[in-house]
Amino acid sequence: MTELPSSALQTSPKIMHSLSIDLGARSYPILIGRDLLTQEHLLPNVTHQIMVVTNETIAPLYLDKTLAVLRERQAQAVILPDGEQYKSNDTLDLVYEALLTQNFDRGCTLLALGGGVVGDMAGYAAASYQRGVNFVQVPTTLLAQVDSSVGGKTAVNHPLGKNMIGAFHQPKAVLADMSILSTLSEREFKAGLAEVIKYGFILDVKFFQWLEDNIDALLARDSDAIAWAVRRSCEIKAHIVAADEYEHGQRALLNFGHTFGHAIEAGMGYGNWLHGEAISAGMIMALDMSERTGRIGGNTVQRGVHLLERAGLPIAPPTTMTPAEMLNFMVRDKKVSAGQVKLILANAIGETEVTTDFSADELNATLVKFLG
Repeated sequence: MTELPSSALQTSPKIMHSLSIDLGARSYPILIGRDLLTQEHLLPNVTHQIMVVTNETIAPLYLDKTLAVLRERQAQAVILPDGEQYKSNDTLDLVYEALLTQNFDRGCTLLALGGGVVGDMAGYAAASYQRGVNFVQVPTTLLAQVDSSVGGKTAVNHPLGKNMIGAFHQPKAVLADMSILSTLSEREFKAGLAEVIKYGFILDVKFFQWLEDNIDALLARDSDAIAWAVRRSCEIKAHIVAADEYEHGQRALLNFGHTFGHAIEAGMGYGNWLHGEAISAGMIMALDMSERTGRIGGNTVQRGVHLLERAGLPIAPPTTMTPAEMLNFMVRDKKVSAGQVKLILANAIGETEVTTDFSADELNATLVKFLG
């Protein structure tokens, strides 16, 4: 793959990298750096009324600092329970109630201060409150910084399927603050690495090779290595989203491993497996399908297994699920069309495709191999 254009702008001593999502009038910046919760970076991206949406874990760490920066504006906060199991319409109502109680108008801004769950729910609230208001992403997990905060997908879960209720609604800006990651648990950090590795799998073999060479530095939380991984991941996603904002084609590649992974999350009960953990196992299953259908060889599969193992991530789904249970959740995936499951399969590391070119027997063989 040809190297994508990037702009490592040193416009501020705190900004390490800067790029943008090119969507015409809906274009927005992604700033990657340290200590970005400042007036310099927050105030230009918000309006007169700001509702900070955060959760019980993040609020004690960063809410007071954020509200202090926003003190010149009308800023309020709503604190949600923490966990994927709370990514629901019931929890979303807490955001609507806060907005309505405080008389927030159509010119307000929602500021998502949290991980992927907070970002998805704040974004969906912004998409639907008074038929659409502004929002800004301040992702506090590695997974959110490299994936869910970028691209405008917003959603809540349903017991029968993940992210089945939502909307496309682009933020006004994304501030990926590396210093916030210092308070992230090891488990959450490693879960974020799954989405980073995904970008190498789907579209950039050089980035995959870089990850093989630098996974130890990432696990040691070397700030320069993390910043580069976030930048490259965001560049790849920005490139894909700009070409296919509403997922009519190429954007579906971003779901490599997700059809299997979302089934794991739903089947095990949201929150029991972290999203990145489920996606890691899902990518291995997708690689197995890719080999089973003659697209790749065993050496390619082993490279994937080895890198995910080194990252401390699961390389198999939970054996408490049965093949029938997993398939039952897979057929509710958003990519299913006319009853046909679509998968993202690999033709090589850095080259993937969305396809229905596999048999029910081949899919069943993969499910049986991993789930018995």
